[in-house]
Amino acid sequence: MSIARRRSYGVRSAPYAFLLPAVILFALFFALPIGYALWLSLHKVKVSGLGLGAGARKEVWAGIGNYADALTDSELLDGALRVVGYGAIVIPVMLGLALVFALMLDADKVRLTSFTRLAIFLPYAIPGAVAALLWGFLYLPDVSPFYFVLDKLGMPQPDLLDGGPLYLALSNIAVWGGTGFNMIVIYTSLRSIPAEVYEAATLDGATPLQTALRIKIPMVAPSLVLTFFFSIIATLQVFSEPTTLKPLTNSVSTTWSPLMKVYQDAFGKGDIHSAAAEATIIAIVTLVLSFGFLRAANSRNKQEAAR
Repeated sequence: MSIARRRSYGVRSAPYAFLLPAVILFALFFALPIGYALWLSLHKVKVSGLGLGAGARKEVWAGIGNYADALTDSELLDGALRVVGYGAIVIPVMLGLALVFALMLDADKVRLTSFTRLAIFLPYAIPGAVAALLWGFLYLPDVSPFYFVLDKLGMPQPDLLDGGPLYLALSNIAVWGGTGFNMIVIYTSLRSIPAEVYEAATLDGATPLQTALRIKIPMVAPSLVLTFFFSIIATLQVFSEPTTLKPLTNSVSTTWSPLMKVYQDAFGKGDIHSAAAEATIIAIVTLVLSFGFLRAANSRNKQEAAR
């Protein structure tokens, strides 16, 4: 092989050499675990007799049996309904606050923008378990300074860790932690809007409110779609907040959310096969909802572009 051919071959193979580490890591830590989970979901453990001795417990083919059991499991379905209610509070409130904060920071008259942006984003940097533990103690009447102030003022002291208020307590943790990230995404999109657009709006006599409603929000619509997409995924995968609050109240069961149900089956009951099937169902539902939302958003953008 000539030197020219060797150099040409080396140039053509260089991209694949750079991609090889990423491909290996993807296969080992993403594709392989997913494949193993799918394999587990299609099997079950068959127990013979008392389940004692060698060969008493065998792994056999179950087909879609684990999936059928998961789809008819009342605990999993109840957890899914609770997550839907939780998401109905978290997503609109969190994205609404993120949009308002981003618009406020993008205003010309706002001072200390860097400090304010950092202060809003900082809760996102706190791990979810730490944030849930922090808020959990603030919810406890015996140690919370808020209940102390309410007691001194003679005002009612609601139990935020019981019944309906529990949804508000959990939603508050998610909103407090996630608003900053979504605000940064939207704010970055706002800063990329050309200044000429604002100058044209000012010459046309548009007020700051009209500029925000008719120019800024429509132009950051892709960022809103992206943040909504991320919020759906995070809501369906809620785990750390209710798990951390569980020792503080009896209102949070071990199967409060679908992922908590997966964890309980896998590590509480030792049934990794059912847990794998449940996790696969959650992943499929997340994929379908996310893909459906993105498909609807893209079709709407195409219709608006055609007009």
